[in-house]
Amino acid sequence: MFVGVGSTNPVKRSATKAAIGEMPGLSVDAVDVDSGVPEQPRGHAQTVEGAISRARRAYDAGEFDLGVGIEGGIAEFDGVDGRFLVMWAAVTDGDRVETASGPALRLPDAVAERVDAGEELGPVMDDAYGRESVATQEGAAGILTGNVVSRTDALETAVAGALGPFVTDAY
Repeated sequence: MFVGVGSTNPVKRSATKAAIGEMPGLSVDAVDVDSGVPEQPRGHAQTVEGAISRARRAYDAGEFDLGVGIEGGIAEFDGVDGRFLVMWAAVTDGDRVETASGPALRLPDAVAERVDAGEELGPVMDDAYGRESVATQEGAAGILTGNVVSRTDALETAVAGALGPFVTDAY
């Protein structure tokens, strides 16, 4: 099976590979594509749009069986205070597109305020927590959960959910 992941971020490739699992002949390739949404997606709709766009563009970029798109964004939930880091994944076989989300993690108020002011979450997390390249390592998920859930773990959940309709009879 040949899978294209619509990002060159190694965490997104690792999360996709982990969600698919071990299988003979599996190839998971990073494909540099544009998400079609702002660098810092806001709201569920924009974040989902970015994931779907990445999946479709990755699929179209090569001879892939599946295209995978993963997008992180900032969103609110009705009835809950605060801003949340949300993760959405999309998988396409060229005909249909399936989506799923990963965990939603409340952002600390100081981080949320900076993102609300227009900054991107990754650099804010680097600055606020004295790290470098958080987005390609443990991610905000790792920092916000004390590394109980890494970014790879969180994204793997989203990809597994979007992959489910392609690999199970549950749908």
